[in-house]
Amino acid sequence: MSTQASPATVDDCLRVGTGFSQGDRNWIVEQFATLDARLASFAVDRTELEVSVKDRAARGQKVTLECWVAGRQKIVTTSSEEDLHAALNDVRDDLRRRLNDAKTRQEPRHNRHLRETPEPDPAILDEEPLTGDEPADQPAPANRDA
Repeated sequence: MSTQASPATVDDCLRVGTGFSQGDRNWIVEQFATLDARLASFAVDRTELEVSVKDRAARGQKVTLECWVAGRQKIVTTSSEEDLHAALNDVRDDLRRRLNDAKTRQEPRHNRHLRETPEPDPAILDEEPLTGDEPADQPAPANRDA
């Protein structure tokens, strides 16, 4: 995992949306602090997080955490846990898991030999295919059972 000159952190990137006040932001940042290690590979100016809650404190509340990283698809995680702290932990853990999955799906940066396939030899491509009438350059292997 590479680190950026200005790594993204939850504190720098988090916006509180519908259902939360700016006063809630500090304790949400504390709960999401474990995401900092995962976000550190992204630049702070290219990363955004937004958390919101619909029907806060009601039985059907829904917490949503959205993550935008430039050059990648937006990641949206949701939770319908009744306890707000549990719902925030749920979306945080799901985002961490999905960021890890997205990072794993990228081609390996330091293993170029694993992602490059060798080019076929042009001399082989120019040869005429054998039709079965011509003798092959290599003799057929001897039958060892006889």
